[in-house]
Amino acid sequence: MTRIKIVLVAAARPNFMKVAPIIKELKKFPDKFNSILVHTGQHYDYAMSRAFFEQLNIPAPNIDLEVGSGTHAEQSGKVMIKFEQFLIKERPDIVIVVGDVNSTMACAIAAKKMKILVAHVEAGLRSFDRNMPEEINRLLTDSIADILYTPSEDADKQLIKEGIEQKKIIHVGNIMIDTLHTQKSIADASRYYEKLGLNKSLYALVTLHRPGNVDVKETFTRIMDVLLEVSKTTTIIFPMHPRTRKLIQSYNMAAMLSFDKIIPSCINAINPIGYNEMLNLTLNARLVLTDSGGLQEETTALGIPCLTLRENTERPVTVTVGSNVIVGTDPQLILTTYEQIMSGVYKQSSVPRYWDGRTAARIVQHLDKYFSNGRNQ
Repeated sequence: MTRIKIVLVAAARPNFMKVAPIIKELKKFPDKFNSILVHTGQHYDYAMSRAFFEQLNIPAPNIDLEVGSGTHAEQSGKVMIKFEQFLIKERPDIVIVVGDVNSTMACAIAAKKMKILVAHVEAGLRSFDRNMPEEINRLLTDSIADILYTPSEDADKQLIKEGIEQKKIIHVGNIMIDTLHTQKSIADASRYYEKLGLNKSLYALVTLHRPGNVDVKETFTRIMDVLLEVSKTTTIIFPMHPRTRKLIQSYNMAAMLSFDKIIPSCINAINPIGYNEMLNLTLNARLVLTDSGGLQEETTALGIPCLTLRENTERPVTVTVGSNVIVGTDPQLILTTYEQIMSGVYKQSSVPRYWDGRTAARIVQHLDKYFSNGRNQ
């Protein structure tokens, strides 16, 4: 029996959390599948990529395209050129892309141009904001993918609205939650929050990196002022993206921060941390304030209050079902919702269907059936 050659693409940090469980599941069937991991090198900083490979037990990539940074067009173009060269040599049966970064879209296009099957994990997510580069990547990838693995039922409905054939849409659940389930006990046992001098359920976890929040000084200042207000009653810990830290320096806002030790009534910043450390901080936080899509999902899975500092989300199920609330950058709304959480008055939430740690198993089961039936599910 000829093994199915599967190429999985990872690029930015969240991608690694998504490919890890799929690789692990594929390796349970060595007679059926031959998996190849391609790292495009879109994020090349060690703390933001290789450390994740180590913590999540992801094997070293079979190839690193080493595209590095650049404008959206430059980065996407480099990925397409280098990935096409790889595909010409390897000729896989299928390429699996995850998420919504530039490499997701670029690798999907390169594969389709070569008449290679494309599967998209996390299909159907929409913010309906085409000013977001990620939204363009989602739309383009979903429009050409042969298999669309969705995380939630609302994503299924969205794809049908866009004219995608029902038979291409496979509801498998949230792949991010597979990694959370695998790593949760390890992360919890690390007690990382204690090493920072924090007290369980008595601190707020903050992340900010999206251009709409950090690239505009007035917006960023407004958010930071609200965080300072929150810090008067709740300790804030802020693992800071290198780009965000540079902007803080350029905006002359460093006086708001403490990088040396945890102190009250201040925004306590730390350098980027690994997945397990971040999960430990999330598990033990009273609440999370973020513009990260991944954290919206993880807090929903864990039942932890999450305030999303954006005007929209491509993960609406975290709001309609989960523990997430969209507060934008409105200081009064942020503070009002924060005070509700602290007083114990917060909405009821639950975990969406199939967010159970078995998404990778469902993906691999479908792939087995798909190829066994002659690519007809």
